[in-house]
Amino acid sequence: MMDQRRSLRGSIGLVGAGLLVAALAGCGSVVASGSGSATAPAAGAGAGTSATAPAAASAVGCGSVDQATAVSIRRLMRLQAPEGSSPVGTTMYHQVSEVRALFGQLCAAVTHPAKVQVMHCPADFGTEYLGTFYDGTRVLATFAYASTGCARASVTADGKTQATMVYGRAYTAAPHLAADLAAILGGKQKPGLMQPQGSVNPGGTNMPA
Repeated sequence: MMDQRRSLRGSIGLVGAGLLVAALAGCGSVVASGSGSATAPAAGAGAGTSATAPAAASAVGCGSVDQATAVSIRRLMRLQAPEGSSPVGTTMYHQVSEVRALFGQLCAAVTHPAKVQVMHCPADFGTEYLGTFYDGTRVLATFAYASTGCARASVTADGKTQATMVYGRAYTAAPHLAADLAAILGGKQKPGLMQPQGSVNPGGTNMPA
């Protein structure tokens, strides 16, 4: 009788141990499953972030204003020269905040083009500025800005050019364009402030003055 009780207790103990192991194994499965599902979105989010970074780094044109680190500017002379200046070649500027301010104003103007209409542009004898924006050595965009008469601006990137005359809504969108260009040039060349160089024949090059 005693042996039977001991055998029954032993069987109950083995069954209890088996149930405990099964319960622990079940808990382990739940925890592992929960942990796996929690980490999956994080991995996906990381992949999305890493995919976005190269796209931003490869942007050009007006989508790359915040990547610009330098700009080269060349001044084309026509009939007059800015007061107190002399013709110069291409100059590279590295003041990042000023470079991006100019880039941003040019883009603001060309992405809000003025209404096309016939206009009278007196005193259009001034200077045109041509330049290239860089991110290190990578070209982001080129631009042209004519500052006298009817001011005109254009930005070219990836083979596409956006252009506008700077009046109306283009001027409203980029009111600091001339000032930002002057800031980069250091005040030595003032867009729009002209000093006559010789005389202008009102009858044209083939007519007597």
